[in-house]
Amino acid sequence: MKKIWKHYKNTILLMVSLLIGTCIGIVFQEKASVLEPLGTLFMNMMFVLIVPLIFLTITTSIAKIENPKRVGKLLKTTLFVFGITSLVAVFVGIFTTYSIPLVDSSNGSAILATLSETNDSTTESFDLLHRTVNAISVDDFTKILSKENILALVILSLFMGIAIHKVGKDAKPFLEVLQSANQVVLKLVDIAFYYAPIGLGCYFASLIGTFGATLVVYYVKTLIVYVFVAFFFYFLVYTFYAYIAGGKKGIQLFWKNILPVSVTAISTCSSAASIPMNIKCVKQMGVREDIAETVIPLGTSFHKDGSIIGSVFKIMFLVYLFEMNVFTFEGFFQVVAVSLLANLLVAAVPVGGGTISEMVILSMMGFPVTALPILTIIATIIDAPATLLNVVGDASCSMLVARKLDGKRSYQFIKNELIS
Repeated sequence: MKKIWKHYKNTILLMVSLLIGTCIGIVFQEKASVLEPLGTLFMNMMFVLIVPLIFLTITTSIAKIENPKRVGKLLKTTLFVFGITSLVAVFVGIFTTYSIPLVDSSNGSAILATLSETNDSTTESFDLLHRTVNAISVDDFTKILSKENILALVILSLFMGIAIHKVGKDAKPFLEVLQSANQVVLKLVDIAFYYAPIGLGCYFASLIGTFGATLVVYYVKTLIVYVFVAFFFYFLVYTFYAYIAGGKKGIQLFWKNILPVSVTAISTCSSAASIPMNIKCVKQMGVREDIAETVIPLGTSFHKDGSIIGSVFKIMFLVYLFEMNVFTFEGFFQVVAVSLLANLLVAAVPVGGGTISEMVILSMMGFPVTALPILTIIATIIDAPATLLNVVGDASCSMLVARKLDGKRSYQFIKNELIS
């Protein structure tokens, strides 16, 4: 029980606060809107911290990076496998949400009217190239410090990190200052999140009080559909990957060794915490040590099937809610691109990465930034199954990389060695 509380404490508190907020909203209805300022207080705290959080975490992460020990064919093969499997995750998420509307769009305009900001682009056709340029650049430095220009800030942070890395020793004092500032901001985020259960609970109470239990139904529907997709991926897609990697024997090795890391992923809700167990399980599947110890850490940072599918669900939830037209080739391409980009940002920033990716979703898709709590709630309810897919997806990718890199004969040799 103590272990469950240790790993799930934040999620449990948030879920309990949402449940309490739901009850308050249903019982007091419109009167629950009196709690809205308490929810706004939490959002203001997040909006104040988001700009320094993005700049400092991404800049310092890039500046500290070192060239991987294992480069060349291993790295290229790994990135290729990550790319293909990530696209599979995106397409599955899009097919599911296109086929099963998560929200009744007839309620979208009413909810949008309650947000403090509106954005006409949610209901109009858009020029993807024009929007992309506006999203990745600004015409004045002061604008880069606004939450309205998150993607431009991310790009500046990436280039700042690269510049520091290239300058080398002379930039070390500057990097140390940024690292120190980053630790302070991360601690501020931790402090702010002590208030998260109250803030989100009050926000949810006001939302439910205004729109009734209908919104709760949408969240429950989203969770059910996501869990269904997670089961499909876990039992069918990953089995198929194991078959490609090693045939019937590959399937046997995969299912014989994947359960321990699956339990670790669900129990910790942390891809990073699952790395040691994942590497161990992957080695027992017959993957060479150099591949396992390269692919799993890289996968934890750059390959997350569960997060990609979750990004699609977040986007489509708001698409249906606000009646945005993405049912075109251009719209389809935008959903794919934003989902993949959001996943990379989750990977790049372990602390606060979810909030950053959600802000990019709002910015790139043209939704009002005050819709952030809606995405935060979705992220909370799908956390466990998403982590499971993130972790197990890296294990299956390790098998695919082993097959591509070592070939059938080498892979068979390892399996025979394990069996003997």
